Amino acid sequence: MTTYIALLRAVNVGGTGKLPMAELRAMCEAAGFEDVRTYIASGNVVLRSKLSAQRVRAALEEKLQAYAGKPVGVVVRTGADLRRALEANPFKQAAPNRAVLIFLDDAPPADALAAVKHRNGEEIALGEREIYVHYGDGMADSKLMIPAAKAGTARNLNTVAKLIEMAGA
Repeated sequence: MTTYIALLRAVNVGGTGKLPMAELRAMCEAAGFEDVRTYIASGNVVLRSKLSAQRVRAALEEKLQAYAGKPVGVVVRTGADLRRALEANPFKQAAPNRAVLIFLDDAPPADALAAVKHRNGEEIALGEREIYVHYGDGMADSKLMIPAAKAGTARNLNTVAKLIEMAGA
């Protein structure tokens, strides 16, 4: 069995259409995943499965679409994948709550940095299947737009580190 980390895109943790983490755990268990654990209410799931990452993703997206009535994207990685991404972080000096990894399904496009808009001191770098962003002044007032990140999902470095720990990687 492989331990995977599933990162849901655009999970609404408040208001209408909320997805409680208990419900997410139940969906994962109903899909046949084992040792299902969630972390904070933003769509982070650690689970074990005999399926490939692609099949885990497809099963989760199917369950989420049935629940939400609309597609909900999922990025699936192993703990080792997350560890490599975290170790490759080019902004080692950044406070972990001011830097994010944006996880993508595929490699970011070659022109991803050229397409960035409203940059105001943020540092950005491309990874294998990630985009790294350091918000030196914090995210609250940032107007940064990264078109290549639209299909991705972001987690700060603290969250990534905790998910790696939970996955035992």
